[in-house]
Amino acid sequence: MTTPTLNPSDLSFDVTEADFDQTVLDRSVDVPVLLDCWAPWCGPCRSLKPMLEKLVLAYGGRFVLAKINTDEAPELSAALQIRSIPLVVLFINGQPAGQFNGALPEGQIRAFLDQHLPPAAAAEAEPATADDEPDPLDDIEALIDSGALADARRLLDMLPPETRDARHQRLEARLKLASERPVGDAAALAARIASAPKDFEARFQLAALLAYGGDFNAAFEQLLDVVLRDKTEARERARLQLVEWFVLCPDAALVDRGRRRLSMYLN
Repeated sequence: MTTPTLNPSDLSFDVTEADFDQTVLDRSVDVPVLLDCWAPWCGPCRSLKPMLEKLVLAYGGRFVLAKINTDEAPELSAALQIRSIPLVVLFINGQPAGQFNGALPEGQIRAFLDQHLPPAAAAEAEPATADDEPDPLDDIEALIDSGALADARRLLDMLPPETRDARHQRLEARLKLASERPVGDAAALAARIASAPKDFEARFQLAALLAYGGDFNAAFEQLLDVVLRDKTEARERARLQLVEWFVLCPDAALVDRGRRRLSMYLN
């Protein structure tokens, strides 16, 4: 089997049931074809797709990427016995050579490819550099961004303790905030607080709604007011929540101001 010279536009393409035999099976005689089985409603599929597109470029023609919408390919889905997506199948010489399910992290996908692809020619092989090493935290962040929270939690829990640094802590906080969708009506909660400033439960609920929506400035204000007004359990609860959200807030100046006010209120 030879690896032909390919233009970048040839490396990644969409396929249908009508052209599957030609674009996947026949083509896999000349170059391995990685088939990405996806659907528009599938959150993990959305995070996996750009990773596969990145890898097909990184591997420089050692395989090509075919993408098929399973919603539009019921017969092929039945033939491949697809039970869940994303499903990725590698075809070589017209036959499946391996497959995996789910939005795996980049390192695991590279391991899968390296296990099944024919070895690269010596002239094409390049020494790996530190910048080439995949970062599993990038994969987890992409999963959270796409809404694939269960997959993100699974991968986050798999990380060894020695890798759990400040970024790991930030992703933990992001995942917790994204997973615990708050309930309540912001206007009604604000009215409760206006009539009863020490209604701390209303402040906690409103702060959660604000933080979930990305308004950390207003969320911080609610919790800092709890710290200022209370001397018991509510103060400590607010302090802990502020510390957790300080890690998430992208506005460094806002976080710095919040930390200074928290320190001042506690002393």
